[in-house]
Amino acid sequence: MMTAVHEFEVQQGRLLQQFGVKAESIFLENVPAVEGRVHVLKCGEGPAVVMVPGFGDPAAMWAPLMAALKGFTLYAVDRPCFGLSGCADHQLAGIRNLAVRFLEQVLDGLQLNKPLVIGNSIGSLWSFWLALDRPERVAAMLHVGCPALILGTSAPLPLRLASTRVLGYLMTRKPPTQGQVEGFGRVIRGEDLSKLPALRDLLLAAQRLPGVGAATRQLLRTVVRLRGARPEVALGEAELSQVRQPVRLIWGEKDAFGSPDIGEAASRIIPRCDFYVIPGGGHVPWVGYPGEVGQAALPFLRTHSAS
Repeated sequence: MMTAVHEFEVQQGRLLQQFGVKAESIFLENVPAVEGRVHVLKCGEGPAVVMVPGFGDPAAMWAPLMAALKGFTLYAVDRPCFGLSGCADHQLAGIRNLAVRFLEQVLDGLQLNKPLVIGNSIGSLWSFWLALDRPERVAAMLHVGCPALILGTSAPLPLRLASTRVLGYLMTRKPPTQGQVEGFGRVIRGEDLSKLPALRDLLLAAQRLPGVGAATRQLLRTVVRLRGARPEVALGEAELSQVRQPVRLIWGEKDAFGSPDIGEAASRIIPRCDFYVIPGGGHVPWVGYPGEVGQAALPFLRTHSAS
């Protein structure tokens, strides 16, 4: 009988193979921000791009987009407590410090001075914090999907319900079923995962890893409440106006976390920013539309890898 970790590794390999992504697993052993090591998927050749996934998604969630980003060395990171990375405390008082320390230590471990960064959802929030607090470490940022907690956005109701202690425990005390993962994909991600069984099975295996349920509950309570985002971690106009790096926002037309109007508003506030909408796309638009997202991403990455 396979362990949960082995099952996850099998499903990770299956998904990468389906999209033709020849990635190697790198384990960074000395990352003080986490207990244990940090897992990174590395593939390709060219300028460095670090990819930071959303919420509890593993690094391999990026596989459809990784296949579309030729000409770059891609480093997709498992954030603390998710995928194959060690855990960390996601307490409200220290969450921003954790995000910045973790990402900076990962860059140090990979010997990357100032890479391009791609983020999604909470991965985008963490990347914005890194760019604001350590601007010398980020060359440019590409955000795919609504960044978490930007300009008054929050999370869909099911996630806000899960942020309460009693409901959160009841909703996450057991790993989800295949049907629940597919339902979550439709409602939250805006994707029909029944058509992408390799990705569905990866996400199912990711939720069965040790400690993921507790980490999910803690992270949810840290960033949202039943009535919306916690103001201590929200990404507002004042901070966005201080971002100095070039930024491209690629937004799914049907993103459940924030409408394209939010992205358009953010693009007017961030000094060096442009904005693209992926028709039909949801919160992870590269899953259903990897070619379209890749076409929107590549010119930006090429321009700023040479700057």
